Amino acid sequence: MKLLHHIPEWNASPPEVWKHWQLAQLRDYLNRRVVPFSTHYSRVFREHGIHPLDIKSFDDWSHVPFTSKKDLGNPRDFVLMPNEAVLRREPGMIFDALLHGRNAAKEHAEAEFRPILLTSTTGRSAEPVPFLYTKHDLHNLDISGTRLMLAGRSQREFRHMNLFPYAPHLAFWLAHHAGLGFGTFMLSTGGGKTLGTDGNIKLIDKIQPDILIGMPTFIYHIMREANESGKRWTNLKRIVLGGEKLAAGLRARLRDLAAALGSSNVHIMATYGFTEAKMAFPECVGESHDSHGYHLSPDLGFIEIIDPKTGQLVPDGHPGEIVFTPLDSRGTVVLRYRTGDIAEGGLTWEKCPNCGRTCPRLLGPISRVSEVRELHFDKLKGTLVNFNMLEHLLDDQRGIAAWQIELRKHHNDPLETDEVHLHLSAEPGVREDDPELAVTRRFYEATEIRPNELHFHTLAEMREQLGVGRLLKEEKLVDHRPKSNALQPALSS
Repeated sequence: MKLLHHIPEWNASPPEVWKHWQLAQLRDYLNRRVVPFSTHYSRVFREHGIHPLDIKSFDDWSHVPFTSKKDLGNPRDFVLMPNEAVLRREPGMIFDALLHGRNAAKEHAEAEFRPILLTSTTGRSAEPVPFLYTKHDLHNLDISGTRLMLAGRSQREFRHMNLFPYAPHLAFWLAHHAGLGFGTFMLSTGGGKTLGTDGNIKLIDKIQPDILIGMPTFIYHIMREANESGKRWTNLKRIVLGGEKLAAGLRARLRDLAAALGSSNVHIMATYGFTEAKMAFPECVGESHDSHGYHLSPDLGFIEIIDPKTGQLVPDGHPGEIVFTPLDSRGTVVLRYRTGDIAEGGLTWEKCPNCGRTCPRLLGPISRVSEVRELHFDKLKGTLVNFNMLEHLLDDQRGIAAWQIELRKHHNDPLETDEVHLHLSAEPGVREDDPELAVTRRFYEATEIRPNELHFHTLAEMREQLGVGRLLKEEKLVDHRPKSNALQPALSS
């Protein structure tokens, strides 16, 4: 059940209405659902002497400690587990029992609190962390999925294909619930591990979808293979992507491939989401293919932007780390969660110049704090290298079909200097000398370092090395430095 009524309209309510509503909803949500029923947060609020009803302003809220991935060692402590005696004394539960009967009231409580679905983080840098959903959460997943459809200007008669891999992973389940919530045709193929490249291409041939949904690298791989084998996909209107960053160069290549397959003027739409939010946010893309940021769902979650070094809030429109708090979640709940993601354009409440919506937007590009790393190219001092920037540089470089950055130690000796090896696959018909010179030059211009070595591979070899269709997220940056001495990210998340 919703804690407060009269939720502002997602499309059109002004910022001052949303901010007032969010603060009231946050206070009520903490007081009635999170602090009484979360082992972790009941302890945190008690230890810091904070009572939810004392949070009268967002400045008060800023005194609540952050949560980060390192705090999630015992996931059970973050699951809302209601005390039955406390629930029975709630006026809403008493009224529900009187109106509908005790059995119905019990069923409503179970729908709100009983976990029935599990997703998990991908576990690249740490052990995977499970996140539990209740029926209440799945209803919210329908809502956030529907908003992805609305922002992407989908229509109910469109045919959608979900190419995310079958997995306990937010991306797959959000695409599935987007179809359910919007009430449209959604075929989920399970990605490359389930049907393989040929199986996905055959299904797309048969269905001729209006919209493809999936990981950028896998969609690109599927479309390249289809184009090389002479397929005609003339019905495509949108390509919706998630799970990885999306550079301008890859967007352009996907549009070119869609045109080659027979669909001109296809719009490429990214999404931004993370397991801990239990939702994703749609990018607003105009007719000119320009991005206008990611529309948030202020009734479902509250976003703050902080300086990643100091933890202090930054003004609207300034870059900073994204911090997330749910406003209506059950199951697993994390408050003031530090995502480790940087919104380069910050947060804005200004009316969207593309669609006119007034809900807040995150302005990209969005990059990872953890991908700013310290490398030692000599024994005296380290050099900070922003691999987020290098990813965009390589994705935007014409002549390169696929790439991977590998970090090593010289002679694999933990006490030796760091090395950067770049693995590449050239586009068909492109001589290796051409991208080699261009990449080395641009690499140096962006970072003032040069790769120690460039390794050229066939496209099939690169796909295997990246894990295309095999891994949930393709491995574009791999750190093969000895683990006991591998340097940690330069900025703490």
